[in-house]
Amino acid sequence: MMAEVTPQNINSTFVVLDDANNAIPIAVGDRFYEKLDQQFGDFKGKRLIAYYTFEQDWDSWERHPAGEEFVCLLSGQVDFVLEQEGGEEVVSLNTPGQYILVPRGVWHTAKVHTPCSVLFITPGEGTESRSLL
Repeated sequence: MMAEVTPQNINSTFVVLDDANNAIPIAVGDRFYEKLDQQFGDFKGKRLIAYYTFEQDWDSWERHPAGEEFVCLLSGQVDFVLEQEGGEEVVSLNTPGQYILVPRGVWHTAKVHTPCSVLFITPGEGTESRSLL
C-alpha cells in the first residue's frame, strides 16, 4: 500500500536528503539548525533543501567543504560574491530560474539588489561561517 502523499510548503518545511536517498521533511522554527544537529549529527552524506527570502545583504560568509551548493533564484535580484584566489568573483542572478553551483569549499556571501527568494540545496557537513567584517 502506498503512503499518503500530502502537499508541504517550503516556507515552513525544509527537506533533508539523506545518504540512502530518502527525503525527510523537517519543520522550520526556532533553533532549526540546532534541531538539525540533534537529529542528523554531523550531516555527513546529507543535503538540505531550503528556501529563504532576503531583503538585505548577508552579514557573513559561508562555505561548504562537503560539496557544491545549488543556489536558484525564484524572485528578485541578488549577487553572490565568491572569494576566489586573487580576488572576488561576483555572479548576478537577475531572472527567476537562474542558478549557480557554488564550488566546494569556496567562501561566499550575497548582496541583495531587490528583495529576493532563493532555493538552496546545501551539503551541510562541515559548513563554516565567518563574519563579513
